[in-house]
Amino acid sequence: MSEKSNVIVSNAPWNKPLPNIDHDNAAFWEGLKAHKLLVWRCKTCGASYWPKAYCHNHENEPFAANMDWVEASGRGKIFAFNIHHGAFDAGFKDDVPFVYALIELDEGPLISSTLVSGRMPKDIYDVGQKVEVVYEDHPAEGFTIPRFRIVE
Repeated sequence: MSEKSNVIVSNAPWNKPLPNIDHDNAAFWEGLKAHKLLVWRCKTCGASYWPKAYCHNHENEPFAANMDWVEASGRGKIFAFNIHHGAFDAGFKDDVPFVYALIELDEGPLISSTLVSGRMPKDIYDVGQKVEVVYEDHPAEGFTIPRFRIVE
């Protein structure tokens, strides 16, 4: 971790599948590079979504004019998780075992990522543990990955 306690900088070559960055989610990935976790929020009712979607609560304006990317708190809780003991891609072979979790953000949407740093969940009783975002910078590749860690 760097001097910021919620930032990891990795200069190791990236040998895993690349993130799927496209026009619809480019703002999300740009936010991560600035160490901001963005969610897609309705300007009409305040509902938050990830990934980008139309608001499910009411009629939407054309071209998603009632929606915008806004910064989330980066906090949430473990909704579900699994512990990977095998690598589904050769790029992950040095990472096993690792914990992949579905995180329910305080703002409501679910986002999935790997848990890092310190305490890891072990059984069903760890569902609901509070987590916070950790930004994993990959300067050579030009992207940042959101990870999460359990906070006591």
